[in-house]
Amino acid sequence: MSSPLEKPQIIAHIQKGLNYTIFDCKWIPCSAKFVCLGNYARGTGVLQVYEIEHGDLRLLREIEKATPIKCGTFGATSLQQRYLATGDFAGNLNIWNLEAPEIPVYSVKGHKEIINSIDGVGGLEIGEGAPEIVTGSRDGTVKVWDPRQKDIPVANMEPVEGETKRDCWTVAFGHACNQQERVVCAGYDNGDIKLFDLRNMSLRWETNIKNGAYKSTMWQVRHLPQNRDIFMTTGGAGSLHLWKYEYPAQRSRKDSEDVEMGVAGSVSLLQNVTLSTQPISSLDWSPDKKGLCVCTAFDQTVRVLIVTKLNKV
Repeated sequence: MSSPLEKPQIIAHIQKGLNYTIFDCKWIPCSAKFVCLGNYARGTGVLQVYEIEHGDLRLLREIEKATPIKCGTFGATSLQQRYLATGDFAGNLNIWNLEAPEIPVYSVKGHKEIINSIDGVGGLEIGEGAPEIVTGSRDGTVKVWDPRQKDIPVANMEPVEGETKRDCWTVAFGHACNQQERVVCAGYDNGDIKLFDLRNMSLRWETNIKNGAYKSTMWQVRHLPQNRDIFMTTGGAGSLHLWKYEYPAQRSRKDSEDVEMGVAGSVSLLQNVTLSTQPISSLDWSPDKKGLCVCTAFDQTVRVLIVTKLNKV
């Protein structure tokens, strides 16, 4: 790119201060609405639904819950139902019908401690196979749930006896390219990354990245739904960084034992911007409008952003 003007720009479109700590935000599929999840200073949880209307945000619904809500996903729901799955501070996995969110349509005490991270697959016409939800907790376990099956996880990845229990910070599904294949990737507080094969119920790969290579904590990574090679990272210093993954010339090579192994590519920074003095705790791209995203920070502010020129990178 020859000129800075040709680079993607990150524009703050709308921002609104809220009266609680926001932990997560998610677009409601096929709409101009999103949900914010968090906790009030009095120790209760909150779920709010906002709609973008004439360049402003309109609060459509606000529900207070007994326990602070940490994370949410629409990944395991159908486009017709658009049910939201959440993890809370008490280790509960709940699924909500946002049209009637007083009582969850599914609830299970999934973990002994806070659920830090949640992801869904098999819904929204994304990925093959049954709808499933994965949760990662401070209790050191990663569990996979089938919302059609009550109380018992379909998979439970926990430390083996004698192994130190690590706080699981993040989980994500992957490789749902057919009815059989599916993996879960989990990241832990000590820098461990583990890739679990759900078909064989085995640990496929693991590594440790220690503290990483960033000057501040990286809170989230979110890939653009319309182009997985472009992704945004949110930082502890209140910044956003937009990246592009560049594929290597050779995608695989043989190791010393003549076994095929993948070759990682490189990433290039497209744009960055500082929005807050506080960490940006969550970000979600709109699945319907390319370049539209919502993010929240610990300054108790929700921001709707527009990223321009994404078609030119």
